Amino acid sequence: MIDRITIDKILNAANIVDVVSDFVTLKRAGANFKGLCPFHDDRTPSFTVSPAKNYCKCFACGEGGSPVGFIMKHEQLSYPDALRYLARKYGIPIEEKELTPEEIQSKNDRESMLILNEWARDWFQHELYETPDGKAIGMAYLHSRGFRDDIIKKFQIGYCPNSRDHNLGTDALKAGYQEKYLINTINEKEPQSSIGTGLCVRNEKGQLRDRFWGRIMWPIFTMSGRIAGFGGRVLDKATKGVNVKYQNSPESIIYSKRKELFGLFQAKEAIRKQDLCYLVEGYTDVMAMHQNGVENVVASSGTALTKDQIRLIHRMTSNITVIFDGDEAGIHASERGIDMLLAEGMNVKLLLLPDEDDPDSFARKHNATEYQQYLAENQVDFIQFKTNHIMEQAQGDPVKMRQLIGNIVESISLIPDEISRMLYIRQAAQTLMIDERQILRAVSNQIALNREEWRKEKEREERRNTFKDKPMPEPEVLQEKNSETENNTTAPTHPTPIETSQSLQVNSREVPLMQMIIRYGERFVCNGEDDKGNSVPLNLIQFVYYNLQADQLTLETPEFRIIMDEAITHANDKDFQAEKYFLNHEDSKISNLAFKLGTDKEQLSKIHFQEKREGDISHVQLMETATHLLANMKLDIVRRKINQVLAEIKKPDIRRNDKETYRYLMRQFQELKKAECELAKKCGDQVITR
Repeated sequence: MIDRITIDKILNAANIVDVVSDFVTLKRAGANFKGLCPFHDDRTPSFTVSPAKNYCKCFACGEGGSPVGFIMKHEQLSYPDALRYLARKYGIPIEEKELTPEEIQSKNDRESMLILNEWARDWFQHELYETPDGKAIGMAYLHSRGFRDDIIKKFQIGYCPNSRDHNLGTDALKAGYQEKYLINTINEKEPQSSIGTGLCVRNEKGQLRDRFWGRIMWPIFTMSGRIAGFGGRVLDKATKGVNVKYQNSPESIIYSKRKELFGLFQAKEAIRKQDLCYLVEGYTDVMAMHQNGVENVVASSGTALTKDQIRLIHRMTSNITVIFDGDEAGIHASERGIDMLLAEGMNVKLLLLPDEDDPDSFARKHNATEYQQYLAENQVDFIQFKTNHIMEQAQGDPVKMRQLIGNIVESISLIPDEISRMLYIRQAAQTLMIDERQILRAVSNQIALNREEWRKEKEREERRNTFKDKPMPEPEVLQEKNSETENNTTAPTHPTPIETSQSLQVNSREVPLMQMIIRYGERFVCNGEDDKGNSVPLNLIQFVYYNLQADQLTLETPEFRIIMDEAITHANDKDFQAEKYFLNHEDSKISNLAFKLGTDKEQLSKIHFQEKREGDISHVQLMETATHLLANMKLDIVRRKINQVLAEIKKPDIRRNDKETYRYLMRQFQELKKAECELAKKCGDQVITR
């Protein structure tokens, strides 16, 4: 784990203009720089880079971040890997801090498995290139499939021999690797948390045996280039009587088949450059397309397409072309993924190869020019494909035609973008020669059905999660977030620029307080007392935190709770700066929120500081303003509690049949009204007596 001192060195060295310029051409625009956004199809420069804030932001798609955040998104790296990327760029040596035993074990498990996989990759390659069996069996097979040596090396393919005397497991143990990482200890409840690579298994006699014996081996890379697992294929002459030709590494803490795409590491730059991704089924399909000059291609590796895989692609492009075999089985298998792609907002096209061909076999029959020309000329959108394919089968049968129309309507209803949906409705009406209003009505009905089904599924999920691993909250904390009630004693809440974001809903009463935490959190505000009665200085973070604790208040917005918890943890750190810390947060949602809070001065200026420069703001003003904002929060909570109590009081059953509860509620109402009056005086608010 990278220690805090080294992280600070990296953050101080990383210049946002310098980092972004490696990927985007920037031009000065006043105090900032602008360029085309690398995260979406940007035709006019909407990507702004601020040297003053050391932050970038696209005001079209919303993507952006600190230098670390930008590298995480652009290079698809984890937070630690992005820090290491920048450390290499600026020549900063990485110093790892001492970890707790639990952290060491967790880190060791993952890192040990990744290192073992890299060693296994090298071992498989050595077997392919340097041993008689590897050359005579493995390499001969690959050459018989028409693959060039440069393509074989590009995908780092290897070979696992079928030998009991010479095997990976024995050599790995001799090299010092632990047996627990060679096998796979399955976690029945959560397979993805299993420990071990599964490169070896134990046979009936308890002996260690290579899992992939007698197979060609493909490493499966993560987005950042680490080897998460392997795929192995039995050779053609050995497939007789074998039910499973392909075998993958088992699920573990580093590998999940549903979350990986074969070839993505090799394809990511081409996908971004072409703004298009081809999706095929198998390893050899990807290799064949690379050999024919088409590099923006990935494979689902024989598994049904998943949302996790789609979202990996969507990070780099919204455009996808699904290529599938010309046989009926291939068509039906790929059609199942079309609706998932549409629902994730992808622009979907399909390409049907000639009968009995797959991308691999088709590549062997054509040169690169012919192959690329076929791809360019034979892509069609999903409506045209479904219409052409099903109408051939329907042949005028009204029942099948109705099924065709229903199939297309279901697909269109899943498209999240309304404009795209309307364009497809129009196209479907023209293609099927049906009144557009009928298609529109059918799609609207289907959308309503989809929403009802999603609502029911959400309710089922909530019921499944009820009481699961969490205590029942007290009634007081079951508060609605900023909904205007019918009672006029509730102070109206006004949406802020943050609250109206599509990706984040926040309690607007909390926004100005959190803006102060981000912008002035480390500033001294007053002296307090410790447990021994000694005077200690308090910064704004501590002042706000201890006030919330004293009144047993909890911030309602989850992201604000994260910010508050981490702020108080680091409040006493030397040279801690809240804005810098949260702008460089490893969670992009937190760093983007910190950017919005730090740059939106309008909300703060409405309440305090009267356009004073930050350097002119005194500790007294900071404390008074924070006190005022805390009082506003408390007033908001009290007024909502008043409404809850009034709603109970107004129930006829309580008034008529439960006098004791009625008297208790009336006492509670009076106490809350008293608290409301006191808080309203602090806030300069008015109280309506009822």
